[in-house]
Amino acid sequence: MELAEYAAQHGLKRMGARPPFGTYIKDAWARRDFAIALSKFTNDALNARNRLGRWWMVLLPTIQATTYGLIFGIILGDNRPDNFLPFLFTGVFLFSFFSASFSTGASSLTSNSGLVKSLSFPRILLPISAVIRQLINLLPQLAVLLVLVLIIQRQVTWSWFGLIPVVLLMIIFSAGLAMVSARLTTQVRDFSNLIPFITRIMFYTSGIFFSIDSLLDQYPTLMAIMKWNPVYDFIELGRGALVSGHSMEPQLWIGASVWAFGLFILGTVYFWKAEERYGRD
Repeated sequence: MELAEYAAQHGLKRMGARPPFGTYIKDAWARRDFAIALSKFTNDALNARNRLGRWWMVLLPTIQATTYGLIFGIILGDNRPDNFLPFLFTGVFLFSFFSASFSTGASSLTSNSGLVKSLSFPRILLPISAVIRQLINLLPQLAVLLVLVLIIQRQVTWSWFGLIPVVLLMIIFSAGLAMVSARLTTQVRDFSNLIPFITRIMFYTSGIFFSIDSLLDQYPTLMAIMKWNPVYDFIELGRGALVSGHSMEPQLWIGASVWAFGLFILGTVYFWKAEERYGRD
């Protein structure tokens, strides 16, 4: 009898072995408190280093949106979309969630290598924790955004409630994105150098400060390519919920749902398949 067979017969398991997929998901769900606690701890630790602390969660995207508004508001001139400020701020605030989830999710394994090497837990909790952390940052930003939209548009509509399912889809999509990028960064460290460029491409092709339909109506092929950017669907839905003159078209819901659940399922399986390798590279 082989030693491995003898050990298996006596209930001994190989250390760090990848569990079956169902067991893995069950273990991860049972330890969800760990992911939440880790995200809160990381946020608190980062904010403790700044004098303004948590205020930077709101100040950074606000400063960023104001800067874009000043620069591109002048450059675009009459080509500015209607309700430009709500249009711009909604785009910048929602995109900041995607970009931060992407970058922190990608580094979630490498930046927590001590945890990975010393503790036994489903590693998938680390990229998920990164997304929870960005969600904690997003909530006060959304509060500021709602106040800003109310001040400018001077009305509250039932469509505002449409932002809730949009944010849920954004979380699901970002979790899938974080899981895929976390594994890629672990196995190919050079990938981390490409993340700023990928993020920048996503930013400029999402129509953050211009209307793709208006600006590219003479270039239907280029317009179609830019609309394949998954972030475009989520941001347009967010504008449909908040910005006057915009609506949440059915094709946007279909596109966002397919991207969110498709990437989440793909990312979960993709990440799980390399579970044994994390911390051994």
